[in-house]
Amino acid sequence: MSDKDQKEQTEKGVQRTRQAWWGRLARVFRGGGAIEPGLWEELEAALLMADVGVATTERLIGRVREQAQRQGFRQPEEVRQALQREMVQGLRVDGARPGAPASSPEVILVVGVNGVGKTTSIAKLGRYYQRQGKRVVLAAADTFRAAAIEQLQTWGERLGAPVIAHKQGADPGAVAFDAMQAAQARGAQMLIVDTAGRLHTKFNLMEELKKVHRVISRCDSQAPHQVLLVLDATTGQNGLTQARAFTQAIGVSGLFLAKLDATAKGGIVLAVSQELRIPVLYLGTGERLDDMVPFDAEAFVQALLAPEA
Repeated sequence: MSDKDQKEQTEKGVQRTRQAWWGRLARVFRGGGAIEPGLWEELEAALLMADVGVATTERLIGRVREQAQRQGFRQPEEVRQALQREMVQGLRVDGARPGAPASSPEVILVVGVNGVGKTTSIAKLGRYYQRQGKRVVLAAADTFRAAAIEQLQTWGERLGAPVIAHKQGADPGAVAFDAMQAAQARGAQMLIVDTAGRLHTKFNLMEELKKVHRVISRCDSQAPHQVLLVLDATTGQNGLTQARAFTQAIGVSGLFLAKLDATAKGGIVLAVSQELRIPVLYLGTGERLDDMVPFDAEAFVQALLAPEA
């Protein structure tokens, strides 16, 4: 996918959030008049409405107001530009997207609660890596949810990617072990492991997830190379709670923000990045298999805040 295509996908994904923000901010940032006293209140309301969160909103506005006072901003456009810079900076979490490990395959353990679009996101990841010329294997370690295995197998058929699976109710750790062996034997570059959706408040299920992690690590001490948490963008601030719980339990290394196109609350990416320092790695921007892009902080913020033509 070209840089232009990625930018267009990102713009598509944030369209609803952008429209909601500009409903409040257009009259503030448009024109060349002086900064009105109500600008800061309007800005705060827009950020909160987009689910940026109270703490992150206060931090953002505080930094922009400090710049405005220090540099003597006179026009709303200067405020918009400062806000854009601060948002980009806040989304650039330390830790680049992981590259290919010394060992093969690279293993992505995909986790998340029920209903976030995890299996579909896995299929999108598979397509993304196939387009890079990598051989992909999928592991159906969600042995709990009815039809989860069949759903992943259907995606595997569409991708032309093998799916390692046991019967429903089988030990997910055993599935992960067999998938590691199969991926290594087939010379695959990528192994993407599905896991059962679980409420982050369920202790026993989280312990089972830790077991899957341990099994993978015993097969390859460097694996899993990514622990990718899939968040449903439409859940808003509850996504922050989920991210915190999974990070404490298993050490999330990155986020896949799914269903971004279906919400006006895309600001959750700022809250998670700022509060937990977890990088957003991928955005789901639609229902099709190709509706996914690697996250680019600058493109994301520009799509939200670029002046309307």
